[in-house]
Amino acid sequence: MKKANKPSVQFIEIDEEHVDRRIDNFLMYKLKGLPKSRLYLLLRKGEIRVNKKRIKPSYRLQLGDVIRVAPIRLAAEIKPARPSKELLEKLSSKILYEDQDLLIINKPAGIAVHGGSGIRLGLIELLRTMRPEARFLELVHRLDRNTSGCLIVAKKHSMLRKLHQLLRERKIKKIYVALTLGHWRKKINKVAIALRKNVLRSGERVVKVSDQGKKALTEFKVVRDFEIASLVEVKLHTGRTHQIRVHARISGHPIAGDDKYGERAFNRIMRDKGLRRMFLHAEKLEFVSPSGNKISIEAPLDEELLSILKQL
Repeated sequence: MKKANKPSVQFIEIDEEHVDRRIDNFLMYKLKGLPKSRLYLLLRKGEIRVNKKRIKPSYRLQLGDVIRVAPIRLAAEIKPARPSKELLEKLSSKILYEDQDLLIINKPAGIAVHGGSGIRLGLIELLRTMRPEARFLELVHRLDRNTSGCLIVAKKHSMLRKLHQLLRERKIKKIYVALTLGHWRKKINKVAIALRKNVLRSGERVVKVSDQGKKALTEFKVVRDFEIASLVEVKLHTGRTHQIRVHARISGHPIAGDDKYGERAFNRIMRDKGLRRMFLHAEKLEFVSPSGNKISIEAPLDEELLSILKQL
């Protein structure tokens, strides 16, 4: 009987294309099929080293670094999750913009941006399945699983670095739309309250107001008042985890369908009207790309959200 090939030690040398990437993100892309939890365990145990030294998941790769990966089972030996043809076709129809450097997709609600924590395939893995010929596809920023709308994906690592720089310099304008409980006191409301992220043992992220947290500024502009709710346009001046959701909650106007920071009675009313997701949508993106292209993209609301607005 033919013996199965034993996995062997891998050595990966870093070239210019992958300089400054976090090692955990790089290896999740390179070692396809390896669960994120196991990757972190291998890093902690020293089974994965850089230049013969132990490193943390946040380590950023440098030109010429040599990564040593101990013998492990990889994608070829792990049965891959197979997305349906219908799902891939749906995602293909959601691409709003594409050039040689990046693409912008209208992410559907209910799809996580990446795999992990029990999720076999996230949006980025699905896009890589759709584009097997692509040498590089990586998220530029993130959206919560139940948030829909504009999401940028870089097609080159050099472009990823430049787009991250634009984000740090607040040169990418991001506008959201949300349905919130009650009526805001003013047409435009600015909320500047520091937020601190906590990660529970389960891996769940919970964000709380804290003086020890990071500065966060959100601007809520009322678009339309309904009997028990308000449709608001939201402008992010900072990009903290769950920022819009927490700032809406502490302002007394939680987002419809938010099962973490929302209001149960309000969510129940919205469910009765057919809302099965959180009413938060990344509607617009505006920026000048590093290639000089002026990009202004708007993602339309899906039928479920439009139906809720019609009923209200």
